[in-house]
Amino acid sequence: MTPVSSPLTVGDLAPDFTLRDQNGADVTLSELTADRNVVVVFYPWAFSGICTGELDEIRDHLERFVTDDLQVVCVSCDAVFSNRAWADIQGYFFPLLSDAWPHGAVARAYGVLNEANGAALRGTFLVGRDGRIAWTLVNGPGEARDFTAIPSAVAAIGG
Repeated sequence: MTPVSSPLTVGDLAPDFTLRDQNGADVTLSELTADRNVVVVFYPWAFSGICTGELDEIRDHLERFVTDDLQVVCVSCDAVFSNRAWADIQGYFFPLLSDAWPHGAVARAYGVLNEANGAALRGTFLVGRDGRIAWTLVNGPGEARDFTAIPSAVAAIGG
């Protein structure tokens, strides 16, 4: 059993946050949702196998995740510097946000922080322009996520 609180569900208000990206710039969810829907992708660890595969999929199909109506942000408890090194090596040109301090506060607010190991579960949340969760998927440790439902979820909320 993974010790976490209950993840947010469809219709819940998404907790706002400001986190630093791999380049040290602040990224605020409410500023992003003022213009677009946002996919918030929590991942456990930079440089790990499944996480690399998932973020490679985002990189390789960026047109599905970054449009005039959609922005992806990826969040982990890794430090900004780890995210930067990983982004540079892998060619990730989308925001990798550091939830390192206070450690895991955003992952905890979304109900996807594994308190036992201090890493986020593979939580994926589509946040609409209204600031509410429109679609969600949470995978446990070792379970790669499937991003194929995101385009239809975005279409359903008018993105």
